[in-house]
Amino acid sequence: MSNQASPDVQPLRVALLGCGVVGTAVARLLTEHADDMAARVGRPLQVVGIAVRRAGKDRSETGVDPSLFTTDAEELVTRADVVVEVIGGIEPARSLILRAFEHGASVVTANKALLAEDGPLLYQAAQEHDVDLYYEAAVAGAIPLLRPLRESLAGDDVRRVLGIVNGTTNYVLDKMDTTGAGFAEAVEQAQELGYAEADPTADVEGFDAAAKAAILASLAFHSRVSGKDVYREGITEVTAADVHAAREMDCVVKLLAICEVTDDPAEPGGRGISVRVHPAMIPRTHPLAGVREAFNAVFVEAASAGELMFYGRGAGGDPTASAVLGDVVAVARHKVVGGRGPGESTYADLPILPMGRAQTRYHISLDVADRPGVLAQVATAFAQHEVSIETVRQQLLSPDPATPEDGRASLVIVTHSAPDAALSATVDALAGLPTVRAVTSVMRVEGE
Repeated sequence: MSNQASPDVQPLRVALLGCGVVGTAVARLLTEHADDMAARVGRPLQVVGIAVRRAGKDRSETGVDPSLFTTDAEELVTRADVVVEVIGGIEPARSLILRAFEHGASVVTANKALLAEDGPLLYQAAQEHDVDLYYEAAVAGAIPLLRPLRESLAGDDVRRVLGIVNGTTNYVLDKMDTTGAGFAEAVEQAQELGYAEADPTADVEGFDAAAKAAILASLAFHSRVSGKDVYREGITEVTAADVHAAREMDCVVKLLAICEVTDDPAEPGGRGISVRVHPAMIPRTHPLAGVREAFNAVFVEAASAGELMFYGRGAGGDPTASAVLGDVVAVARHKVVGGRGPGESTYADLPILPMGRAQTRYHISLDVADRPGVLAQVATAFAQHEVSIETVRQQLLSPDPATPEDGRASLVIVTHSAPDAALSATVDALAGLPTVRAVTSVMRVEGE
């Protein structure tokens, strides 16, 4: 009751769950910019506690008041107006967020894995308790992206979201392209610079990007999309040969999150959502091709707004804390003036299409026998699966030492757009031809 009685004096209580790189930055910036935050919100913000796993750990380098640290996160969230969750993972984050809602606290989170797995549960709980759930920092770090999708473009029809949303994989692929480093060497460089974890599986296998793609698709297309709905391939199979082949086409290889609404007569409404994460070649003329190092960028195509590009630092303590604090200001304002921000929007309820029905293009490299009729056999395999060929390039190869009498050639084929299932079936058929010694590379082509 005292909060309402003296709104100009009583501070809003902020609880912080986690004090890692991002949590430390949030705590520091809340202190350093306390006066500015109070002016923007309309009341002061007071950090009332920081939940950590280990009480005895030396955290003097953080510069945070040691009296704020507590291991009792469940108690902490019950005495806050705003809870900031930056511990990550599914549990105990989920339980703590739900408990915070029950006690009337709004929540700001950077937890893309939890949102991709249990977003609907959290949205429903926030609505039931008339509080906010904001999560700008869950995708693309400092880049203002989710709020434009959710609010600025709410009056438009978003057709496609194409993005680089994982800095680790972008760094690795960038180094493979610019320095000729192999995959393992580039990952090691990323680890040395702090861009990759000691176990980089979540990044290089595409799990991190898939969770972010689910969030982007849900917001862009007003439909529920979970992490398990996203087709996922990582970059562990990308070779130096793939990168070289892309360079010969004046392309680069990027791990892309692709979310798009497509026409599909097989669906009752005639439309569906394709959501996928995989490496792809994109032309060097495309805006995403110039995204270097560990930066993120997302390309949005909307019916009225046209093409929009969001670019910036996708990770790191201060950049991510910037997005967190933007959300803190927003939900704190709602606490001061009443009301809440936009919640989940699922009115479109579009079906999720399987990967086989996604429209894409393939770049295929074949090691074939150099003899008459080979190209005709290859072309027949494409025709049988109703896949149109855009370009073919042939180059003689040195004979195989095991069979020096047999000629060899390389065929590089780029297709027109076709369903992924038809393209995949074509590759299988090519591998079975007696004149095809090996399918040496297969990669999707995007961005044209």
